[in-house]
Amino acid sequence: MSAAEPGMKTLGGTPRTGSPTSAATGGVSQRVKEVFVAETDGPAGGSRSLDAAAAVAEQVLFPAALEVDTAERVPEGHFQRIAEIGFYGFAAPDGLNTLDLPDFASVCRAVETLAGGCLTTTFVWLQHHGAVTAAANTQNHALRDTYLESLLTGERRAGVAVTAAVRPGLPQLRAEPASGGWYLDGVAPWVTGWGMIDTLYVAARDANDALVMALVDAEESECLQAGPPARLVATNAGRTVTLRFSRYFLPRERVASITPRETYLRGDAETVRFNGNLALGVAGRAITLMGEDGQALSAQLSRTRDRLLSTTPEHVPTARAATSELAMRTAAALTTYVGGRSLLTDAHAQRLVREATFLLAFGTRPTIRSALLRTLSTREST
Repeated sequence: MSAAEPGMKTLGGTPRTGSPTSAATGGVSQRVKEVFVAETDGPAGGSRSLDAAAAVAEQVLFPAALEVDTAERVPEGHFQRIAEIGFYGFAAPDGLNTLDLPDFASVCRAVETLAGGCLTTTFVWLQHHGAVTAAANTQNHALRDTYLESLLTGERRAGVAVTAAVRPGLPQLRAEPASGGWYLDGVAPWVTGWGMIDTLYVAARDANDALVMALVDAEESECLQAGPPARLVATNAGRTVTLRFSRYFLPRERVASITPRETYLRGDAETVRFNGNLALGVAGRAITLMGEDGQALSAQLSRTRDRLLSTTPEHVPTARAATSELAMRTAAALTTYVGGRSLLTDAHAQRLVREATFLLAFGTRPTIRSALLRTLSTREST
């Protein structure tokens, strides 16, 4: 359920001629552009890829967001449309990246824009990029040759199961050396996209506190069993399950890297920073639905976005907490603005409140939780 993984802070690259983001981007309202796209400064201004993301968000994702909210799974067409604009190659390195997203700010804005269309779809899609990064950076050239191209096009779609090995204390998923590879044993909770992905980027921890990170088939077997999808406050169509590994043999040929856990965790601040864009997307949608009455909140969104992007690593948890608090506050403001209609289950306001609630707890850390509790406990009515 970790939407992004350490090492993804370099997302974005040099656009190629004939980028797939040249698809039509009409039909995006001026108000949407003001909230999600138009404020991007610097090299990202006028980005074809940002325009394409906004078009998909407005023409495909948002019109179906209420339907997806109650569905059993995300429609296949959503993922196909995202693939058509090149966004399954979102995490590709320079030389392979076809997107017109030249800097980190534009990469973050793209995630925010898609999340403002449909958080569930964006959440499932975002899991994919840990596998892309692993395949692009691995020294296992045979693994790279097998997986990378199809991951970049979206022909192969991936999920991630890393948290179980990285968490503090004893690992939930363990790796034991074996002839020709490793045996994996334990559970991996919060695996999103099950039944909609064919590849799983998985990490298990060995006795030396190293992470064995690999690409495996997302298929059940005697040694790999999936529980039923969790019933969550939001994003249920993302099909989040708990996986149980029982003497699951991982061939050495499937291993992307073996990394000390301490080294891996050095990138955690950037993971925390990056995931904050999901909350900004929910906040932006609530503000957009308020029309001109959302102007004051729009200015707050801009300040919160800038803070998340520019703050130093030690202050990222506080900035990330601010994004989640803003998502909840803007969703509450929209509910108040809409009035009684927001109590109906086919109202966007109630959906956004539940999604904001989800993002209060998703991907949290003790430092984020403390910052959120301080903010929520000290805010007084005026």
